[in-house]
Amino acid sequence: MVNRTVLIAGAGIGGPALAFWLRRHGFTSTVVEVAPAPRPGGHAVDLRGAGREVVERMGLLDTVRAESVDERGFAYVDRRGRWTTKMPADLFDGEGMVAEIEIMRGDLARILHDATRDGTEYLFDDRIAELTEDGDGVKVTFASGTVRRFDIVVGADGLHSGVRQLVFGPEQEFVRHLGGYMAYFTVPDPGDLDNWFLMHGAPGGLVAGIRPENGGTAKAMLAFTSPPLTYDRRDVLAQQQILRAKFTGAGWLVPQMLAAMPGAGDFYFDSLSQVHIGQWHRGRTVLLGDAGYCGSPLAGLGTSLALVAAYVLAGELAATPDDHKAAFARYQDEMRGYVKQCQTLPPGGMKSFAPNSALMIRMRNVSMTMMTRWPLRALAAKQFQKADAITLKDY
Repeated sequence: MVNRTVLIAGAGIGGPALAFWLRRHGFTSTVVEVAPAPRPGGHAVDLRGAGREVVERMGLLDTVRAESVDERGFAYVDRRGRWTTKMPADLFDGEGMVAEIEIMRGDLARILHDATRDGTEYLFDDRIAELTEDGDGVKVTFASGTVRRFDIVVGADGLHSGVRQLVFGPEQEFVRHLGGYMAYFTVPDPGDLDNWFLMHGAPGGLVAGIRPENGGTAKAMLAFTSPPLTYDRRDVLAQQQILRAKFTGAGWLVPQMLAAMPGAGDFYFDSLSQVHIGQWHRGRTVLLGDAGYCGSPLAGLGTSLALVAAYVLAGELAATPDDHKAAFARYQDEMRGYVKQCQTLPPGGMKSFAPNSALMIRMRNVSMTMMTRWPLRALAAKQFQKADAITLKDY
């Protein structure tokens, strides 16, 4: 039996990218997304290494460059806004903490949707409620009540994947909390960023950041260390109250960020976590991107990882369209080393990202300054270049 109909859960980055390549290989794709439209917002994501190569092979690199954000580098500031250490974007040949190509996640998602909507069926404001597999395919019951059949189901629906929950088991079996939480939302441009991504650390494991974006706005980031919290993921007001309680009195631009937070239409709050599953496929269902191997914003490279995974999964399915099991196995074999490297956290993990004391913050700043100088500069360059840890096949 030739498997030609594919249902993809998730219209973020990996889902539309997979639909793009599946269509090129002759498959028919349907993408279901719980949101009513492509999600706006999100932080700036970088395209580097193999991820950038995939976008180039899609013919979309010029489009992405045209909408990329001009970021000149990254710098830490104190509570008064004075710079303490900096890392220019060109320090590691465009592959450092700020990459050569930085684009807002929502803009990249829109570009991928625009590139696929004419040849892909999109079902917004719906989700998969039940999956029943038999020898010939998968019967899918949607939350809307619609029942359809597909040859293959792909879970590209993020850290809290519903597909993973239905097919592989409870979230707590696979999601590892890394010791913190992070929020992103749009705020007015304060006017003095000068195209730099600025970040401020405060005692108590608090980190606030702001980076420029196009159109007179900026993206705020608030992160803090914490054991797992109990809260309603749908209750935005409760999440914002958590942030107010944590960050009131943190200094710098934090008061302006907190004041703008209630009016942000793209507010996002979640734990910093990773996903680890021994086998990413079961029967006719396979996981892609964060749903199967989320690395977390601490590790970075999640966007490149999703783009590369979409390319590889589609290519392997096209190689043996009548044997999805063999294709899934090759997909995991091809991606395993790349995923392992992309999940590698920076030294110190969350404690290094959000130091708990003023002394540790100063030591973190000194460490970053040393990264820009020899011999540590060579070690830092190797860490940033891990996005190249895969050679793409020519499917």
